[in-house]
Order: sequence, then C-alpha cells, then structure tokens
Amino acid sequence: MMRLSRLMSSVILAISAGSFVSMAVAADGAKQDIVATAQSAGQFKTLVAALGAAGLVETLKGAGPFTVFAPTDAAFEKLPAGTLESLLKPENKKKLTDILTYHVVAGNVKAAEVVKMTNAKTLNGANLKITVNGSKVMVDSASVVKTDIAATNGTIHVIDSVLMPK
Repeated sequence: MMRLSRLMSSVILAISAGSFVSMAVAADGAKQDIVATAQSAGQFKTLVAALGAAGLVETLKGAGPFTVFAPTDAAFEKLPAGTLESLLKPENKKKLTDILTYHVVAGNVKAAEVVKMTNAKTLNGANLKITVNGSKVMVDSASVVKTDIAATNGTIHVIDSVLMPK
C-alpha cells in the first residue's frame, strides 16, 4: 500500500510539474512568497532576474499583499532584440523599475475581482487597462493565461507579454 501511495504521489508530482500549480509550496509544506513562487515555477527566470537588477526582490518578498501580472520567459523573448539587455544595465535601473512596478498592483486581487475591473492602479502610479471579452481577459495588450497563483503575500496572474507603461 505504501508503494502505491508513493507511486501515486510521483504521478501527481509529474503531472503538476508540467503545469504551474495554483499554490507554490516549499519543501517543508509552507506556502512561499511571490518571488519564491516565481522562482519555483521555472517559467519566470527572466522576471526574477529583472526584479533583482531593479532592486525589487525584497519588496516583493515583503508583507504586501501584492498582485503581480507576471510575464513568462517567453513573454520577455517577444521584446525587440536588445531591449532586455539594455534594461538590465545599471544605468537603466529606473526605467526597469518603472516597467516592473507597472506589473504590480497593491492588494490581493483574485481573478474574480479582476474581471469586474476596467483598470487597476499599479505601484508605479499608472493604470493598467483591463478588458474582458468572453473568457479572454486582457491587461493592456497582454492576455492573462493563468490566474490565482497563491503566495503568502499575494497572488500571481500569468500574462503572455511584457507590459510597458505609457
């Protein structure tokens, strides 16, 4: 019976590894903060590196709560050639910070609330435009592809493009 239980656990873990689980959990069973959740997912390496370059890691590890519209590594790859490399240079830290804080909303805003909104004020002070067309939710020009990924200090919604403040 124990062997079957381990096998089932392995199958469940293998299935979960192929898609981002809705709640990131540390090895000891505790939920993780937004940054650790993004790191654990494996599809936000560029975002986490950019947060480090902008000096925002400690902020997003803080109490929050925060809602992050998180672009995947594939979303960063859609940027024009050289854009990311330029943004990661120390002399462009302010611009990078403005872009990254444009992806963050104060508060723990779940998908059920997002779909009722027409805009959301970001940490950089600008507003994101939110549109809903059937089951498709757009944040500015990005599609929301996964929602309600829980962290100890907020929620992550996955988007398919990097948002640029106006």
